[in-house]
Amino acid sequence: MLTKLRKNEGLRLLLLSLPFVIFIFMFSYVPLAGWVNAFFFYRPGIPLRNSPFVGLDNFALIFTFYRSQVLGVLRNTLIFAALGLISSPLPMFFAILLNEVLNTKFKRFVQTITTLPNFISWVIIFSLAFAIFQDTGPVNNILMSLGWVESPTMLLGNVDAVYIFQTMLGWWRNMGWGAIIYIAAITGIDNELYDAAAVDGANRWKKIRHITLPSLMPTYLVLLLLSIGNILSVGFEQYLVFYNSMVATRIDVIDTFVFRVGLDNHDFSFATVVGMLRTIISIFLLFSANAIAKKIRGTSIV
Repeated sequence: MLTKLRKNEGLRLLLLSLPFVIFIFMFSYVPLAGWVNAFFFYRPGIPLRNSPFVGLDNFALIFTFYRSQVLGVLRNTLIFAALGLISSPLPMFFAILLNEVLNTKFKRFVQTITTLPNFISWVIIFSLAFAIFQDTGPVNNILMSLGWVESPTMLLGNVDAVYIFQTMLGWWRNMGWGAIIYIAAITGIDNELYDAAAVDGANRWKKIRHITLPSLMPTYLVLLLLSIGNILSVGFEQYLVFYNSMVATRIDVIDTFVFRVGLDNHDFSFATVVGMLRTIISIFLLFSANAIAKKIRGTSIV
């Protein structure tokens, strides 16, 4: 009887997960059939069977016609990704600090306020940033009234501030949302560990250092490995809406480059090639980081 109940429970859980498996299959694996366009001179409206087969010619364009553009977007992508990896512990530290707040109402208020930006469209965020940081915006007015700047600066058009500004916007939007999983992990830590540490005379800082942080490291490691696997997918909407001619050389990343080449220039074949290479490199980075983590810590996600 117990075995039958376990089988029924397993079947129920399998059926519950089935819609998600179908969703992942449809939107992550079915589109892989479009990779065949990379080996043809494909143009919209012309059936693929009537398109000339060009073999690896589209791949050769990376090193010839599009070389400088590909190197530029790859540099920008890697810089944004590196800044993201460096700042990846911030949600964990924020969750720890939030957990140390004793006032429950204030804690919930802060968590709600910091989580809400994740649900705001990047179009709305661009509108807010444009209104705040434009030449006649409140930031420039305050800085000029304090005498810190002599003339207004259009931050959204400042090519030297692109990397830091866009990274900080990402922090503001995603930090509260990213802290949720760490807050959940903290609630799963056995309270007896904290009680035993208190008996031994440990203060709050020592409890964080010797209990909370080590307990959160497996969660952080998994999220870090996943972020390394997506290192070339730094985002699309953010850089698309903030893209303009003044900062184009710094804000153009692989995703926006593929969008412009594929839809604006109608070169679907080469856009497919760039997308393929990004996926292959991301998989290589994921398994490399996984192997390093397994060798160093003895744990991995694959």
